[in-house]
Amino acid sequence: MSNSKIDQVSNSNFFNKVGVLQKINSFLTRVFNLPKDEPSIEGKLEELIDLQAESDVGIDEEQRTLIENIIYLRDKTIADVMVPRADIVAIEIESMLDDLIKLINKEAHSRVPVFQKSLDDVVGMVHIKDIISEQKSNKLFNLGDIVRPVLFVAPSMHVLELLLEMRAKRTHMALVVDEFGGVDGLLTIEDLVEEIVGEIEDEHDINEEPVWEKMVDGSINADARLEISTFEAQFGQFVTEEERLEIDTLGGLVFSLAGRVPLRGELVKHSSGVEIEILEADPRRIRKLRIYLVGNKEKNPNIS
Repeated sequence: MSNSKIDQVSNSNFFNKVGVLQKINSFLTRVFNLPKDEPSIEGKLEELIDLQAESDVGIDEEQRTLIENIIYLRDKTIADVMVPRADIVAIEIESMLDDLIKLINKEAHSRVPVFQKSLDDVVGMVHIKDIISEQKSNKLFNLGDIVRPVLFVAPSMHVLELLLEMRAKRTHMALVVDEFGGVDGLLTIEDLVEEIVGEIEDEHDINEEPVWEKMVDGSINADARLEISTFEAQFGQFVTEEERLEIDTLGGLVFSLAGRVPLRGELVKHSSGVEIEILEADPRRIRKLRIYLVGNKEKNPNIS
């Protein structure tokens, strides 16, 4: 079982890491029957649903999962999935090349917004490929010379509409702005692709096994990907039989209890008395948890 409503599509021949974006573009164009320069999907989604319902349409299991994920996302807006303003990593246009390189290395981003004076005055983005070219060049560095355009979009825009618009305009970053022009959030085309096919590993992602650690106060810090069965083998059973059949991971359990991806610092209570605090999460995923077992007297003093 998946730990959210959106199932993960495996990294197979259909969705390999190198060609994932091109394959999605091709798939969307074919399924929606859209010309390459047409970003609108109005009137096409019901056709997609009908296609998914057919049993003999010649699509494989992964393509079917993709369709189901697209259907799930049909009513999702950018505000539901964007990186919030507080988490945006950006650089000022007057910055030197060394500062830019340090930022890219530290944050492991391939694209970074560029602003003048404040984040509400974004002039574009810089791409790591252009930074590498500048390193090899002998000319005087000027960040403004390598700035690429970004899209500016409203938070009410639908996720699929933005994906197709970015595809049509060959733009890989969008800034989400409010009615006054202030920046509310950011989305890259990779963020949107991940919403459809699941999280994409890149060269900066570390493929580690989910782990747990028992704290001195008796609570347990755990990766949200940790299997419930693994956790219960160490600390005893606490989920219901129904939950055990339907949910695989601790993150999936929290998502099920909350009905959404909860915010960092939120506390979710299980019917067994176990309490789970969210230590780390972003708009799409629960990442780190702290579990307070029944009878743990020294739980977080901030939790009532």
